Amino acid sequence: MLTASKNEASDLREIEAFLYREADLLDAGNLRAWRDLFTEDGTYWLPISPDQDDPLGHISIIYEDKMMMAIRAENFGHRLAPSMQYAVRSSHIVANTRLQERSADGSEIVVKSNFQAVIYYRTQSVYAGTCTHKLRREESDWRIVQKRVDLINCDADHKSIVIYI
Repeated sequence: MLTASKNEASDLREIEAFLYREADLLDAGNLRAWRDLFTEDGTYWLPISPDQDDPLGHISIIYEDKMMMAIRAENFGHRLAPSMQYAVRSSHIVANTRLQERSADGSEIVVKSNFQAVIYYRTQSVYAGTCTHKLRREESDWRIVQKRVDLINCDADHKSIVIYI
């Protein structure tokens, strides 16, 4: 049986708390605070196929840097935006968090987790899959360098995804 060291277990609990906080911000629709979880060079990636390994050389469902996230957050929250015509509500469940990689100095890690998200905007959509977060320690907290969301049905037809998963 494999056992994690006390430090690894403590780190994993801290990372899980970070991922839960991220999910809470998405559920609250607080895209500005959610965007602030990203590093300045941070990206959000929703690939169009399960084996996609390059967000720049192929089309993606979503691939945004922090500037595009800021534009989406501004448009999402604007009183005249079509997205404000109907309330967007969501519930994210994050589970099965596991540490994949750690840099030698411990300042960067890659963590994988499973998720389910129910998003209601006019109709209900259910998403499930795996998230891969590359995180970097900045000051006293983790920041997202890249969030990759692999939907189990990424190659299916999707309606417009109005909020981040």
